[in-house]
Amino acid sequence: MPEPGSLSPAFYARRGGVVSDWWTLLHPPYTLWHLSYVVLGATMAPRLDRIALVWSVVAFFLAVGVAAHAFDELQGRPLATSIPDLTLQVVGSLALVAACGLGVAGVFWSSSVNWALLASVPIGVVLLVGYNLELFDGRLHSDAVFAWGWGGFPVAVGFLAQFPGASWSSIAAAGLATLAGVGTSYVQRSLSTPARALRRRTSEVTGAIRRHDGSVIDLDRATLLRPLEKALRALSWVVPAVAAAALVARL
Repeated sequence: MPEPGSLSPAFYARRGGVVSDWWTLLHPPYTLWHLSYVVLGATMAPRLDRIALVWSVVAFFLAVGVAAHAFDELQGRPLATSIPDLTLQVVGSLALVAACGLGVAGVFWSSSVNWALLASVPIGVVLLVGYNLELFDGRLHSDAVFAWGWGGFPVAVGFLAQFPGASWSSIAAAGLATLAGVGTSYVQRSLSTPARALRRRTSEVTGAIRRHDGSVIDLDRATLLRPLEKALRALSWVVPAVAAAALVARL
């Protein structure tokens, strides 16, 4: 648990009870951010199946919003919640199973079997479990895996869930949207990694910036955190706004 007077483990974290713990665990700004990738991918398809989109978002909420964060909290309690280990294990496992079930159901949603979507289910499980439980000696717990797994993968699956039927232009558009997801997720990781280090693993920052005009800016944690988290906060609504704009254009 955090020491008295320490910073909260994340800018969206809340303290004070069960509701606060679950709010913090679900990472609301980041969860909404990554669910937006699913929406963005779906809007690249020639025909938008709204029901398939809704269930795709629900599946990713269960997988990324619930399961991934529950498993991550088991690894050293980075968010300092009081949720029991057994509860995290059960909730995370049930959420992952439910997400996989929705994925498999989506395979048979249309008149023809969606083999590409079926292949994405085990890939998603490996990415989620391997990254958050730091399996394979942590090889999957990297910037690149996060960028592709939490950015590109949701875009691609959101698009695949809209099959059957795709033109070459829509596939190209989905590919470009996937790269956008990878890029923005990589930016997120690049900003959030030093921000987490400052919040969770730093007790003190000392130093100063001396400018050519002789002025001095004292350095502390707040000074270093401010630009990192301002960018993260901005991106946490910019990406959903882009996805919402793409969705509105298709409705």
